[in-house]
Amino acid sequence: QVQLVETGGGLVQPGGSLRLSCAASETTLRINIMAWYRQAPGKERQLVARITSGGTTNFADSVKGRFTISRRQNTMDLQMNSLKPEDTAVYYCFAIASDTYHSRAYWGQGTQVTVSS
Repeated sequence: QVQLVETGGGLVQPGGSLRLSCAASETTLRINIMAWYRQAPGKERQLVARITSGGTTNFADSVKGRFTISRRQNTMDLQMNSLKPEDTAVYYCFAIASDTYHSRAYWGQGTQVTVSS
C-alpha cells in the first residue's frame, strides 16, 4: 500500500504562484510514475503533468511554460506560475507503484487550488 499526501493548495490571485507537494508513504514498492491531475467543477479529471522515475516529464498543453514538475525519490512538487482562473480545480497526486509481479495506481485525496481576484 502507498499513501499519497498533498500539500500546498490555496487561494491565489491571477498571475500568482503556488507550489504543490506530494509525499508518498514509505514503501518497498517501486514508484515508477508520479503525476498531477486536476478536476474542475463539472469537468472530467485531466492530466496536468507527470514525471517518471528517470526524470522524463510531460505536460498538458494548457500548462506548458507555466508549470514545472520535479521529483526527489518519492516526493513530487508542482510549481505553478502565472496562474489563471481556469487553473482553479482540485489537484490530485497520482502514482503507479510496482513490485516484481504487479503494478497498481494510487491517488491522493486532493488539494483545492483557487485562482481568483
